[in-house]
Amino acid sequence: MEVSMKKPEGPAADEGVTTLDRIAPPGTCRVVMVPARGPIRPRLLAFGFVPGAVVEAVRTAPLGDPVEYRVKGCAISLRKEDARLISVTPEGA
Repeated sequence: MEVSMKKPEGPAADEGVTTLDRIAPPGTCRVVMVPARGPIRPRLLAFGFVPGAVVEAVRTAPLGDPVEYRVKGCAISLRKEDARLISVTPEGA
C-alpha cells in the first residue's frame, strides 16, 4: 500500500486539519480529503469517507484499535492505520 505523507495543500492546508485517527470518541469531524493511494482509496470512498461527509467517532475497541465511526448513517470500524489516511476538520470545537 502506497501512502502519501506530503503536507496537505489547498483547503487541507488550513489550520485545524488533522487526520481521522486523532478524533477521539465521541468526537465529530468533517472529511476534507482522502489523500490515500492504491486499493485502499476506492474502498474508503465507497464507505462514505468523501469530502464534506460528517463523521462521528463512536467508540474504541478495548485494546484501542480499531475505532468505530458513523458516516452517512452506517457504522464502520477502521484501523488507526487506515483512519490516518483521511484528512478531516474537527467540528463543534
